[in-house]
Amino acid sequence: MYLSLSISVWLTLLLAPLAGGLRVRIFIIFHDCGHGSFFKSKKANDILGSICGVLTLTPYYQWRHTHSIHHANSGVLEKRLETEVLPMTFKKYLRDSGDVLTLTVNEYRQLTSVQKLVYRVYRHPVMLFLVLPALFFVVLQRFASPKVARRERYSIYGTNLAIFAVVGLVGSLIGFGPYLMVELMIVLVTTTVGGWLFYVQHHFEQTYWQPRESWDFAQAALQGSSYYKLPWLLQWFTGNIGFHHIHHLSPRVPNYYLPRCHKASPLFRQTKAITFWSSMRSIFSNLWDEEQQKMVAFAHLKTQSQGLD
Repeated sequence: MYLSLSISVWLTLLLAPLAGGLRVRIFIIFHDCGHGSFFKSKKANDILGSICGVLTLTPYYQWRHTHSIHHANSGVLEKRLETEVLPMTFKKYLRDSGDVLTLTVNEYRQLTSVQKLVYRVYRHPVMLFLVLPALFFVVLQRFASPKVARRERYSIYGTNLAIFAVVGLVGSLIGFGPYLMVELMIVLVTTTVGGWLFYVQHHFEQTYWQPRESWDFAQAALQGSSYYKLPWLLQWFTGNIGFHHIHHLSPRVPNYYLPRCHKASPLFRQTKAITFWSSMRSIFSNLWDEEQQKMVAFAHLKTQSQGLD
């Protein structure tokens, strides 16, 4: 991409999706290391995970902690709101839960007009897939919460120092302007794709949300995590993460064995696949309707009100 700048910036832009895709794949390796599944050796996972964390702007131990919270509580209604009912700033929620804030229909109706506007802005596709992921990876992950444990705090500081060292070294070799231009293009592709993948893996019409007393781990994994069936090239770039139902059922299965697991079990093959085009509908899945047990769009509220009238 750097060499292409001397030819045309448009050529550089054309290369950005490839470079961004490779960084997404690096993040999946980082993700598997965090689960202790990429290698048999814990030490090897931690070393490679920390290196990949620098390349993906993500502190390894801090991310591993928040991601474990996500896996332990995926689909539990109460866990969505343990930080704040509707944070006006989403920094605390994003850092503590590692998830996308989702309100139920009844919770949304009880909000003030200002809070409803904030939630609608937050759930807008531009914010959810372009602005917030970039903000989260580039800015928010550079800071440690006062409640963060020592290892996670040192992970954040160590990753920051390594990132600044890489920026300083590469910038001094090729120039800070060209380096930052190329890096910005890659980061925007990576964070947008990553934000979309994380969203579509759990936010679709027939997903799974239940109160803690009736929550079931296996159901949350198989019903609340999608089987995102992608073309083979996109599947390679995303490290088989589309087999997310299997991953949530058994996080210790490395990404390179997920397709084999899917073929081996009739249970997994019964899971309805979400294709790239059908996944576009999930963009409008903004609220959880507890009565119908499915995600609905904001437009559903208007239709429901007209029905009551």
